[in-house]
Amino acid sequence: MTTFTASIEDVLFDVVDALRVPVLLAVLLALAVALIELGALGVELRRRRRRRRPATLEQAATTARQALLGGDRATAATALRSAATSTAMAQVLVLVLGSVGHASAENRIAKALADFDLASLRRLERTRMLVRAGPALGLMGTLIPLSPALAGLAQGNVQQLSDNLRVAFSITVLGLLVGAIAFGISLVRDRLYAQDFSDVEYLAATLVEPAT
Repeated sequence: MTTFTASIEDVLFDVVDALRVPVLLAVLLALAVALIELGALGVELRRRRRRRRPATLEQAATTARQALLGGDRATAATALRSAATSTAMAQVLVLVLGSVGHASAENRIAKALADFDLASLRRLERTRMLVRAGPALGLMGTLIPLSPALAGLAQGNVQQLSDNLRVAFSITVLGLLVGAIAFGISLVRDRLYAQDFSDVEYLAATLVEPAT
């Protein structure tokens, strides 16, 4: 029985030890993705600087509405694109414009808005996953080197103990850093995408309101 238990423990140790390199690589990959997403957020914030200017959205809505009433859809599309802060937002606004005048315009616009909202959620999922995955990988990267570190301590091998503890603590810091960066990005993007959806809803309502 003792031999059987020892065999199981050896298998478990081998499995965990085999995860050492994949976990280290996964943490580095997660850090790279978090930094890329941080750069992408900077680009998104720069594009939205014009949104701070007063009456920008109102002017675009008025211009698009007047052009649509005059039958000039090209000018209306240009005005809507000027109010868009992203390619996805510009595309959904053009789709809404194309739906105006159809018998099922209300359903088409509702579908376009729902798809735009889902696309924003998918965009948020990447960093939201890193919020949990970063610390989880950091914890795994901390615990895996502890076994050989303790083995080195038992054998009096101070160098082995020091090397493994250094790896463990470094991975912990990286994992927490990934989670912190991803959490901050998710918070900011959640606000930005909520504002985008509100703007799209306003523009769509302006385009479909009855002529007076």
